[in-house]
Amino acid sequence: MTPFVDFQHVSLAYTDALARAGEYAVEDVTLSITQGEFVAIVGPSGCGKSTFMKLTTGLKMATRGSVKVEGQPVTGPLKIAGMAFQAPTLLPWRTTIDNILLPLEIVEPYRSTFRAKRDEHMARASKLLATVGLSGYEDKFPWELSGGMQQRASLCRALIHEPKMLLLDEPFGALDAFTREELWCVLRDLWTEQRFNVILVTHDLREAVFLADTVYVMSKRPGRILSRREVELPRPRELETTYTDEFNRIVLELRTQIGHVRST
Repeated sequence: MTPFVDFQHVSLAYTDALARAGEYAVEDVTLSITQGEFVAIVGPSGCGKSTFMKLTTGLKMATRGSVKVEGQPVTGPLKIAGMAFQAPTLLPWRTTIDNILLPLEIVEPYRSTFRAKRDEHMARASKLLATVGLSGYEDKFPWELSGGMQQRASLCRALIHEPKMLLLDEPFGALDAFTREELWCVLRDLWTEQRFNVILVTHDLREAVFLADTVYVMSKRPGRILSRREVELPRPRELETTYTDEFNRIVLELRTQIGHVRST
């Protein structure tokens, strides 16, 4: 089976001068992600986790090696990807539903038919809002929403164009523990229903183990893949799973690896 995402000996230096000096942000990364797989990337700060995401989406081109998505070389920004970040970055002058619709207004092939299909897009946005528990907030502005509600809206915006791949860069890192766990379950349910590929960059090992099929541990800069850990906990996973011995054993195993990375 052709991998959905395929990295082969990928290295990235941000400038030619850094490449000549051998200073890479990520180095010799090889991994394959299957269709519909949920992957988490963990590691110490500055290890290249976010750089990995940029390579996957075509926002950065590899200095060495090859990156393929759906069997095709990545040569520029991918339209099949949605992205969400730690800060929701909602536009303050747009309502919740207009923020969600924004990608359809600016990205082809949706932009050219946006006005003609606006009602159809509005219905899809409303359905997404209902899925994440935001029905009734369509006409609210970002400053009228809590941080958790803004992040729910950000997830909806990332999914409005029905991407095949969702990339998440510390999406819940700024939220309190209870809200963060609520959004784990929201993301779990969205992924279970639609089975898009997910690449989650996180510092939260509990988050990684709760959500992912596979967890990759990266080294300090230059980022390399040190280990691959399959999470064989049965699905669907409820929050009670996070209190089991098996769950905590996996978290401790990953924490020990990262602790070793940080100390060497």
